[in-house]
Amino acid sequence: MRIEGLVVDVPQALFATAESASYEGIFEIDAIDMGPDVYTPEGPFEWSALLTNVGGAILVSGTVAGSVYTDCARCLEKASFDVEGEIEGYFIIPGQGEAPEDMDEDEFDELPEDNRLDLEPLVMAGIVIDLPLVPLCSEDCKGLCSQCGANLNEGPCGCTHDEEETISASNPFAVLKNIEFEQ
Repeated sequence: MRIEGLVVDVPQALFATAESASYEGIFEIDAIDMGPDVYTPEGPFEWSALLTNVGGAILVSGTVAGSVYTDCARCLEKASFDVEGEIEGYFIIPGQGEAPEDMDEDEFDELPEDNRLDLEPLVMAGIVIDLPLVPLCSEDCKGLCSQCGANLNEGPCGCTHDEEETISASNPFAVLKNIEFEQ
């Protein structure tokens, strides 16, 4: 069933064990702030979710997909990423079920009294978990020159770089390679 927004009215039929219902829709968001990085969607995210009564609880499982862009952490050029996250949720039906013993309190919620599920937190979690921790335009991005700021992916900058000094500056443990140990 296609719905507008991310609030799902749980149908009465879904309160019977082993019943399920499918939903899908589009989720639009302006930006996602992740620490120093701001991810901007290239369009709306498409999501789909299956709600299943697993005996005293509603299990929500599904996917969310879309594309985002942000600045590369090394060279500051635009970097695009496809997002394909999972939607997961577990909602106890009041008066019908109890939390499983192997679940912590933060792993489930209680179905609201109005039987309306807001899937936005689940969809956002699916998106955020799939975003890279360090966004790079490519795995072999060379970054910016530490002296003149030129983008080294476009070619050498002309600055003279002492290889040993560059390694020492970027790795505080580089000095350990010169330690001699007694045999």
